[in-house]
Amino acid sequence: MLGAIVGDIVGSIYEFNNHRSKDFPLFGEGCDFTDDTILTVAIADCLMQNGNYGEYIKNYARKYPKVKGGYGGRFAQWIHTESLEPYNSWGNGSAMRVSSIGFAFDTLESVIAEAKRSAEVTHNHPEGIKGAQATAVAIYMARKGQSKEQIKAAIAESFDYDLNRTLDEIRPIYKFNESCQETVPEAIIAFLESTDFEDAIRNGISLGGDSDTLTCITGGIAEAFYGGVPQDIAEKALSYLPSMMREVVDEFRERYGLC
Repeated sequence: MLGAIVGDIVGSIYEFNNHRSKDFPLFGEGCDFTDDTILTVAIADCLMQNGNYGEYIKNYARKYPKVKGGYGGRFAQWIHTESLEPYNSWGNGSAMRVSSIGFAFDTLESVIAEAKRSAEVTHNHPEGIKGAQATAVAIYMARKGQSKEQIKAAIAESFDYDLNRTLDEIRPIYKFNESCQETVPEAIIAFLESTDFEDAIRNGISLGGDSDTLTCITGGIAEAFYGGVPQDIAEKALSYLPSMMREVVDEFRERYGLC
């Protein structure tokens, strides 16, 4: 899940100012964590405490109300209600926060089921659930040593995503999009074309679109596939986080052998 946090922080300055190239300082001026990191940590904390996903997501968002880039409109409204009822979202928020589930569970069936549970507290639209599941499954398969070809084939077959496009084909026509169905496949392709963790992050940024979220998704998969986050990148990303969030990340990584 630290890879997802790296992707979010690196992409935070490009969400509304896309950079369609792989040539950029990895942690540029003005980088910071966004709602993607906050909710990624919320899900990880909830898992470790065996809590309620809706309650943890809402409590974390309320604890960090002012965040770079802000929260999505419907989510922001939901935060300030007392209800835990979902709002049928198909947005990419369900996929960007799910990475810890791919690391924490040891069967494909449990990953799929838990990803659904984490998504449907807000994103109970079929596309919102599918995006979370596809992301978590890709992380699980990568962690279990499956090849890129195996991951690509499984995701394409199970979730009906078109993964046969290349970054060079996507980049010129890709636009900002907050849906799972037009963020998750692109994020997976950014991973599939990568040569190492940092290259995956650079691939994600180079596509444009909803840069922090897309690269957050890519980063989680890349961490699992490449065996972790390079130490210098990990330390830099963690330096942006408040102490409470760092403690959760550290505890999660230690519990699940990711250190």
